[in-house]
Amino acid sequence: MTDEPNRSPRIDRVYELEMTSRRVEVHRLAAATRGIIEHLVSNTASEAELRLAADQLEVVGEMLARYPHGSTYQGFREAANAGAAINEERDLASEGESALYAFFDHSPFIGLANPMSPPLVLDYGTDSIVGTVTFGTAYEGPPGCVHGGYIAAVFDEVLGATQSLSGSQGMTAYLHIDYRSPSPLHTELKLVGRLDSTDGRKIRCSGTLMAGDRLCAEADGLFVSFDPERFRALLDARDDREGPADRSG
Repeated sequence: MTDEPNRSPRIDRVYELEMTSRRVEVHRLAAATRGIIEHLVSNTASEAELRLAADQLEVVGEMLARYPHGSTYQGFREAANAGAAINEERDLASEGESALYAFFDHSPFIGLANPMSPPLVLDYGTDSIVGTVTFGTAYEGPPGCVHGGYIAAVFDEVLGATQSLSGSQGMTAYLHIDYRSPSPLHTELKLVGRLDSTDGRKIRCSGTLMAGDRLCAEADGLFVSFDPERFRALLDARDDREGPADRSG
């Protein structure tokens, strides 16, 4: 890479999001839910204690259900009717406005607003993307080890961030995983993604997953770049399905 490498929006912009008071509480709620998930799949609580916990969670669920549903991160509702707003948001995107990348905050792997996220932390190496993640009990496949499906998915996330170092944004067309040894739970795992080549719209990346000095898995993937307008079309389609949400607070 050069002294001024292309940056990955998946990494840069999500960490640049303004921490509004609402986002702070969303992250806090997701972290608390993440803890509940871990304890739920691995605990020795009595029947009475489980009943009490279930009763309390049902109250929380009923409270949240009273509010309108819909995606709370930014995206066009109807591009055809957006008028000046669509140009304004395009200008913000060209300036690197982080709020347009808030959907990464809801990612099932790096999103701190998503209780399903382990979470995975991404950063830059000298010529690569580096990720660290610790999978809890909820991700168990073989006894004491991470389910292979989650290994494939975390590679998709890491290589997805890596391919954006090409200067283009692509979607996964092909992902191959070689499982070399079991990936342990409750252990920090290190993933490294490398940008291998670009050929027109095709972007090829490869990566490794390590537990200490032990190789757990390797991956290679093909990503195909697309016009940013296609991504905005996906946002439009999502909002058409789910409807806009109240983003106040």
